[in-house]
Order: sequence, then C-alpha cells, then structure tokens
Amino acid sequence: MDSCAAFDSLQYAAIMLHCGKNDMANWAISLEQARVEHFSTEHHILVSIDEFLVDPQTAVQAVILQNFASITPQYPGLRAPLDPVVIDPWLEKLSPLLSQAFGMREGRWSMHGWFSIVTRKPEELLPIQRLPHVDGTDPDQFALMLYLHRTGHGGTAFFRHKSTGLETLSDETYSRYKAALEREVAQAGLPRAAYVTDGAPLFERTHASAGRFNQAIFYRGNLLHSGVIDNSAPLPADPLTGRLTINCFLRPPA
Repeated sequence: MDSCAAFDSLQYAAIMLHCGKNDMANWAISLEQARVEHFSTEHHILVSIDEFLVDPQTAVQAVILQNFASITPQYPGLRAPLDPVVIDPWLEKLSPLLSQAFGMREGRWSMHGWFSIVTRKPEELLPIQRLPHVDGTDPDQFALMLYLHRTGHGGTAFFRHKSTGLETLSDETYSRYKAALEREVAQAGLPRAAYVTDGAPLFERTHASAGRFNQAIFYRGNLLHSGVIDNSAPLPADPLTGRLTINCFLRPPA
C-alpha cells in the first residue's frame, strides 16, 4: 500500500517538513509512567509505559507516509520498516530501565522494528494465526509493542498451554509442546478461523495488557502470546483508522 499516492506534492512536502523522519522531536519518549508488573504463578515480567511518545499524534501522522506491505506469512496484516534513526535515541533511555527490570547486563540494548497494522479478516486466518505464538525460544530476545490506535481492539494477551502447563517455550521444551499440540489438533481439529480470545479449548489466558493509545509494553518474546483482536470489529488498512502498532525485537548487551 503506497500511502504517499494519496497526497499531491505540496501536501507531501508540508508533511515531511512537519513530520519528517529526521525531526526527532516528533519521536521523543517519556519514561515517567513506567512500571514493572509480574503476572501468573510463574511471575513473568511485563514493563509497561503509558504516554510513551511525547507527541504521539504527530508521530501517527508521519506513519501515513510509510509503504506498508505483507512481509511475512505469520503476521496477519501489513508492515513497514521502522527507520533506526527513529528508535536509536530511544535506547539511550530504555536500556538502563530494561536492564534493571529484567535483570540483564548493564549497557546499550539493540532493537529493530516495524510499523504494523492487523488487517486480515478472521475467516481468512491461517492455522498458525489462530493460536498463541512465541517470537522465538531464546529467553534473551525481548519484544516491544507500542499501541497507536483507538479502534476498540485490545492490547496483547499471554497464555498457558493447558496440557503441558507451558507458558514459555525454550529449546528444551519446544519439542514437547509441539508434539502435544499436534496430538490435540489431530484429535479435535484446528481452532475455528478467528483471532485468539480466551485461548479455549487448548490454552488459558494468564494476563493481558490494556493496549491503551500510546502505551508501550516490553516482555520476553518466548512467552506464549497473541494480539487482542475483536473478531466482530473492522480491520481497516488505513494507519489512521486501523489497529496501528509499533513492534520491535530487542536484545540486551552481550
């Protein structure tokens, strides 16, 4: 989707002047409302920061200039790369907070990410998109979700696989989880074509973020999780009206 096609040259120039990627004031962040939460009996850590962007509306306006496309089969929507010039300054503030919260080595973290919009209709979801997922089995890979929408869709939910009791996947537990899930699907079939809600019948929800506009959350990527999507609500591809997020992968210093 080429968003720039919607603007004539004068409009484009005006937006670039006001919202250009090199105007870093548009992307300044605040950690004043940062807090650390623990959830489930396994005491997983969730860092949440309300009012993360100092000027979120200007940032959202800049997003309309991005070229969104379907990048991977796992993600049910459109993405556009997030320029490192935007997020590199974030790490100056975030690195000390994240190292302390997650008990990691002090120093500068690394991060890369995307603008993302969920667009796929529930009835069109692939099997992998109907279940909670992990971003990988490495406990030292972390995720950031920044919610930039007011759609009525929710934040991010976390799950426990009922038959194995697993809430995180590692290299050691993945094969056991995979075998159990395959047995269950063979016996009962795949979940209906819909976004994950409470996780039934194979999973149960352990926690969910509020997903408030301009809220950022940070968590380990090997936690079973899924976006909270209202299966009866529209999923427009327009960044200004759709379920727009920024999602990033982060790693602590070695």
